[in-house]
Amino acid sequence: MMLRDINLEVHRWLPVVCGVAALAGGCAPGSSQESPAFVVQLTERMKAAPVSNPPGSIWRYRYLGREVYYVPPACCDVPSELLDADGTLICSPEGGLTGAGDGKCPDFFAKRTDELRLWHDTRRQ
Repeated sequence: MMLRDINLEVHRWLPVVCGVAALAGGCAPGSSQESPAFVVQLTERMKAAPVSNPPGSIWRYRYLGREVYYVPPACCDVPSELLDADGTLICSPEGGLTGAGDGKCPDFFAKRTDELRLWHDTRRQ
């Protein structure tokens, strides 16, 4: 088989391979599902704000049978946020004045599964 023939075969099968990859979840973690609009908005707000310490991030998990979104505390006494799939605040698992959050979901860290980092701030301070 000549190089030209191999190139033609690649071009012939490339759409099929890409289609199967898309159905199977794509090539990158989380690529099979777009982020909800509130996550995109939250990301844009975090990008527009000064860099926090630690840098901001947004994570997706399963918790108590549902998809949730976790935003770690930005610093010190700032509470974390655990949001449902609509962007409604469920609880603050950590942070705040005591560091223990608001006490509404004390088992979040023990029971969360399927961790996926959706975004993290790569800017330098």
